[in-house]
Amino acid sequence: MIIADQKPLSEIQDMLAPYRKILLVGCGTCMTFCSAGGREEVATLAGTLLSENKDMTVDKMTIPQQCAVKFIDRLADKVGNYEAILSMACGNGVQAVANRFPEKPVLPALNTQFIGVEKEPGIWTESCMACGDCILWRTGGICPITRCAKSLLNGPCGGASGGKCEVSKDRPCAWQEIYHALKRLNMLHYLKEKPRVKDWPIHPGRIVREDLREVEAA
Repeated sequence: MIIADQKPLSEIQDMLAPYRKILLVGCGTCMTFCSAGGREEVATLAGTLLSENKDMTVDKMTIPQQCAVKFIDRLADKVGNYEAILSMACGNGVQAVANRFPEKPVLPALNTQFIGVEKEPGIWTESCMACGDCILWRTGGICPITRCAKSLLNGPCGGASGGKCEVSKDRPCAWQEIYHALKRLNMLHYLKEKPRVKDWPIHPGRIVREDLREVEAA
């Protein structure tokens, strides 16, 4: 999931300074799971803004996803009543809402951090760089691009010691973890293969699925 956290309140207030009627919109997917922009966080931020700005109107709404047009359209009947939209979505959601309603300022209430997983309650760690050429099948399910401090693709550097990265002794060496994972899976032969040249994606990315476009058209 995409992980984000809330901007400092002072920054949010600076963004909202020119406006008095605000539509605060939450995201029911990633931002709910990482406790950054779901219904609870929307309610909390709305209450804080109203207590700090007595002359401000803040109405709130949470949609399943702010990155999907069919859900963004649920805002269509509402946005005309407000001066600005304050989005508690990731950067994708903010841009998607802004693209759908170009006549309204859409302001980000969150800072998008990374694609990650929940390590334990309240702790999320980065796990994927969205590099566009996944090699996890050759590395035992451990991503060297994200987990290795140097994003090495051809094995460990010479700085690791005792299974720890030279960058931080609290950080496991990704390639040692890859070795142990491949050994456990009886797949060590992948380490003997010549590393392939990385096919890095071109940005901004774009994927077109004609089969889905045909279904939608039908």
